[in-house]
Formats: sequence, structure tokens, C-alpha cells
Amino acid sequence: MDTPKPSSAEPKPLRIYLLPNLLTAGNLFCGFLALTKIVEAEVPNFNQSIHQALFFILLACIFDILDGRVARFGGYESPFGREFDSLADLVSFGVAPAFLVHRIVLRDVFVQHPEVGWFIASVYLICGALRLARFNCLAAMPDQPKTKDFMGFPIPAAAGLVASITMFLLWWEDRNFATGNWRYLLPVILLFLSVMMVSKVRYPSFKSWDWRTKKTFTSGVVVILVIGFLIVLRSKIIPIVLPWVFVSYLIYGFVRPYISRRIRHEIEDSGDPDDPDATASDDA
Repeated sequence: MDTPKPSSAEPKPLRIYLLPNLLTAGNLFCGFLALTKIVEAEVPNFNQSIHQALFFILLACIFDILDGRVARFGGYESPFGREFDSLADLVSFGVAPAFLVHRIVLRDVFVQHPEVGWFIASVYLICGALRLARFNCLAAMPDQPKTKDFMGFPIPAAAGLVASITMFLLWWEDRNFATGNWRYLLPVILLFLSVMMVSKVRYPSFKSWDWRTKKTFTSGVVVILVIGFLIVLRSKIIPIVLPWVFVSYLIYGFVRPYISRRIRHEIEDSGDPDDPDATASDDA
């Protein structure tokens, strides 16, 4: 009786694509630089160091957007890229914002009980890690229906919201406006975002928005003018505009179920609104 021969088939090689993973590495590097600036922040250059940290967190957001777009545009998506992206996100959008809020507010509030401040900051970090783990598990499940939605508030958007509000508060303080105790809202926002990241509220991923996105000529002109306006007046406008962008995205998840499908498509998707494939994931 012949015994079956062991299979000689070799396992598939691990696919590691250079460009998207290089952008993810840029994300991780920005997170590391943000952490160093937060740790080094001391009087008299405290605000300057925090501004630099905020810049690196927001730059990490840009890298995070680009790596996903490049991977999808070139067909370079891979399990390795997904895992690497999550590790980078945990540092840039989990650890860095938690350190930021602790350094600016929590350390001063809980002088007598510093462990309370660290605990509040760690809640955000743990919820961010849980959200990333859930995302990876859902993406790896073969029977999971394809969708363009995120379940829970995305951690890059959460970090962008924390960073942009902090930037606005520093901008407000630099102009000697009345500050009051507004900075103490940051820990409250941090805890609220922690809950939102692990919630089941759905947010659009805007994955169909790329270099091939089709919009009307008027829309294209408006977008170009707005970008140019922001570049010219970046120091005066960006600290005011950025918080509203992230807050609007946060609120959109709550009002989205009550918006008509066609309006949702106009906001979230590209291409022909009458294309059945374009709206196939609306109810996912």
C-alpha cells in the first residue's frame, strides 16, 4: 500500500509593497517625533514644543490617508500592510494624543494623585487599541460583507480632533484672549472619544475619494480655491478650521442615518450617483 507523499507546495511569499509601507513608516516616525516633543516640552519653550508635537500628529494623519489611498489605487493591499498600519496608528494616534492631554492638563490637575491622570489617558489608549484590533479582525473574516463604513470613530480622526482642539486653544492663548478653564475640556473630550472609538456608530471611510474621483467643474474650482485660501492664510485659518472639520465628521456619524441615500452618496462617494454599484454598500 502506497503512502501519500507530503505536498511539495511552498507557502506563498509574504507580500510587502514598498510605497504604501514607506508612507506608513512616515506615519510611525511622525508619531515618535510627536512623543519626543511632548516629553521634552518644558518652560520657557513649552508652547513651541507642543505646537511641534501637534504638527507631527496632524502630519501623521496625512501619511495615514496617503498610505491607504496608494495601496488601494495600485492594488497593493496586503495583510502585512494592514497590521503595520495598525501598529503605526496605535503610536501616532493612540499613545501620542494620550501623552499630549496628560502633559497639558492631567499632570497639573492630579498633582496629588498622578495615577488618576495616567489612568484617564490610558483609557483612550486602550480603547484605541481595541478599536484597531476589532477592525483587523473584521477585515480578516472571509464571510464579512464588504462595506465602505468604519464601525466606531476612526482613531486617526480622534487624534486629529484632540490635536486640532489643542492647537486652537494654544492659538487662542497666544493672542491673549480670555482662556478661563477651557483646557480642562480636553480630558472630557478624550474620554468621550474613547467611547466613540469602540461604539457601533458607523462613519464613512471615503475610500472612493481618490485621484479618479469625478465631480462637477464648479465643485473642482471651489475645492482648489479653498485649498489655496488655506495655504495662504494657514497660520490664521487652520487653527480655526481644523477643529470644525473633525467635529463635523464626529457629528456626521450621528445624523447620517437620517440623511437620504442620495445626499449621503453625494457626500461620501464618487462617480455616477445612479450607478447601482456606487450605493451598494449604503445599507451595510
